[in-house]
Parts: sequence; structure tokens; C-alpha cells
Amino acid sequence: MEIKNMGIMETKGGVTSPIGYYATGNHIGIKEGKKDLAIIYSEVPAKAVGVFTTNVVKAAPVLWAQNLIQSQNLIQAIVVNSGNANACTGEIGIEHTELMAAELASCLGLNKNQVIVASTGVIGVPLPIDKVVDGINSTYKKLGNTENDANLAAEAIMTTDTYPKAISVEFLINNKKIRIGGMAKGSGMIHPNMATMLSFITTDVNISRDLLNKALKESVDESYNMISVDGDTSTNDSVILLANGMSKNPEIKNENKEYHIFKQALHYVNTFLAQEIVRDGEGAKKFITVHIKGAISNHEAKILSKSVITSNLVKTAFFGEDANWGRILAAMGYSGANFDPSKVSIIFKNGSNSIKLMQDGTPTLFDEHQAKIILKKKEIIVQVVLKEGNGEAIAWGCDLSYDYVRINGDYRT
Repeated sequence: MEIKNMGIMETKGGVTSPIGYYATGNHIGIKEGKKDLAIIYSEVPAKAVGVFTTNVVKAAPVLWAQNLIQSQNLIQAIVVNSGNANACTGEIGIEHTELMAAELASCLGLNKNQVIVASTGVIGVPLPIDKVVDGINSTYKKLGNTENDANLAAEAIMTTDTYPKAISVEFLINNKKIRIGGMAKGSGMIHPNMATMLSFITTDVNISRDLLNKALKESVDESYNMISVDGDTSTNDSVILLANGMSKNPEIKNENKEYHIFKQALHYVNTFLAQEIVRDGEGAKKFITVHIKGAISNHEAKILSKSVITSNLVKTAFFGEDANWGRILAAMGYSGANFDPSKVSIIFKNGSNSIKLMQDGTPTLFDEHQAKIILKKKEIIVQVVLKEGNGEAIAWGCDLSYDYVRINGDYRT
């Protein structure tokens, strides 16, 4: 698949697709019978940038990773455990995070400040650190650079996910082939402004740290920050991007054509992973796209689309396959965005099927049977046209089902 005629092609390989990256995943005993430790390794030190949870309560690994990135440390490895978030665990949590970094550093001949740590799982329970340390020691020996190795890592970071999420792309910059690979986890506690999700992106591009950081943050704002499953923002969410420069393209130092090609490819990877998280939302039956057009500004459109996609009443209406468009307008009304309700039009779509429920602030006499046909589909687009300006935004979410309550009712036990 070629993306927007920019020569950006989807490939196989995940986080091991770029030159110089190795990965693996293993079961070390945190979870019963499932992989629970992942490692990513770069042959050479890489520039690292990241975006982290906005939750005031941040897990120890988040604080560790933030400090390394803010100090502009070159990073050469990432170790991730699932099944235990190492969050709200006090000083022992900080010690355990440092032990994880130090152990992997010792195994790979690195400094501990070259190792990013991430954790996901149950909050408030100390890590079984002996198992984790022993697990790191046995797992790093399995590092490989095949697609299967990347898949093992993607499986090992899952918690309530039902399938691993991974992608890779390649494209040309200055006649040099550049690759970006990514993997993510997330299913519940997903909400705009980062959620209980982890995403790890690798690339072999040669680019300045400032532009790498700019590209990531702008992409995150339009991808991971535009999704919602349940409105809960977690203590552990992180997006980490490593660039080791091994493609040997001339360093990208300016916002030129080469930068924009890289940024578009990165955004494709992030958008794919963000949407996969929503598709795998806990108990989700529907994938819902909310497209706001004609708002006063892009900022106002974002506020409106997020408000609709996070409304529990909207989400339950889609689960019940009920064309209750009034809930959409109500969610827009309490969003805080500025718009004129008398100019609003609302349309539901799926493929070639569409139905208009409101036109310029007035309800339409729509065919309930036709609406039901659209609402029975797995993927539904809600298009809202405002006629206020040129502002536009897209948010993605899912319905709220009985299974969401079941999954979260006994998650800890």
C-alpha cells in the first residue's frame, strides 16, 4: 500500500524493520502463561523523544523515562514489563525501575542511563523484582531482528488487549531508504491527552533531536490524543520514539521536503496504532469515527469531536444501534466549544450508505430501517457539519458494551 503518492509503503517487520534494531518478548512469570517482558535494542545509541501521561499520578517508569529524555540522553535499549504497572508503589517502585534499567544495561554492556523502562498492568502492587531481574537476564539472549522477534515483543506488552498491534513503513529521503517501525498496547483506560497505552517507535532516519521531537508531538496531538475508549487517563501511558541514524541519510536539520516526508510517514504509523487501540477497546463492538467540519477553528473542532467520542450516552446508543442523534448534539453543547446549533447538520455513514438525521439545526424525517442498517455495521462515521468556518478534526472511539463492565469488574483479581 502506497500512502498519498509520497512513496511511503507499508512493509513487514514492526520495530525490527529499521536498520540496527533488535527485539524479543518472553514469559517470565508476572502473568500466568502469557508473555510479559519485552526488550528493544539498537546497535548504536539513538536520539530519544517521548510524550507522556498528563495524569498527575505518574508511575515510576514514566518518571525515569521522562528524566532520561529531558536530559537528552542517547538511548540504546527499552525494557517493558506487562502485568504490573509499578505505579503508586512509593520509593520501592523507583528502586525497582532503576534495577530493571541497571540489569539490562549490565547484560548489554551499556550504562543504565541508556535504558528506558516502561510498565503496564495492575496499579499499586510492587513488582516481583526477582522474577523481573531474572527474566531480563534470560530474555535479552533471545534478541533478534526478524519480523517474528518484533511480534514477540508486541505480544509481551499486552494486558487486556486481544491482539498485538504493530506496523512498519519505508520510504526514500535523498535516495536513502528510511524505515519506521512501531508497536503499541492499549485496550482500556484510553482517553484523549494520552491514556493507558504504550507505544514504541523505532526509525533509522538521521534527524536533529529538535525536529524529531516536533514531529512526534505534533503527530501525537492528531493521533493518540484523538482517541477514547472509556474516558480514563492512566498513570503509565508513554510514546517513545528512537532514531539511530543508521540509514545514513544527510541529517534533516530544517523543516524541508525531507522533514515533511518523514513526518507524514511517522504520522501514518501513529494513526494506525492509535486506531488499532480503539478497535481493540475493552468489550468494543463498534469503531466510531467522529468527523467535525466547518467549525470556527481546528481547535474548536477538536473540542467538539472529543466531547462526542467520549460521551457515555453516545457510546451506549451506538452499542444499542439506536440512531439517538440528540445525544451527539448534547455532547457538543456541553463541550465548551463555540458554535450555533441552528447551523448543525448530522450524518451517519458506512461505506456507500449514509443517512442525514439533522439539517441546519432541524431534525429530518429519516428512515429508521436505513439508520439501523448503518448502525449494525462494525465501523460507523458520524459527520457533523457546522457552517461556521474552515475548522476540521477527526476523533476515533468505540461503543460501550456489557463486556467492558465484565472485563474491568474483576481486572485486579
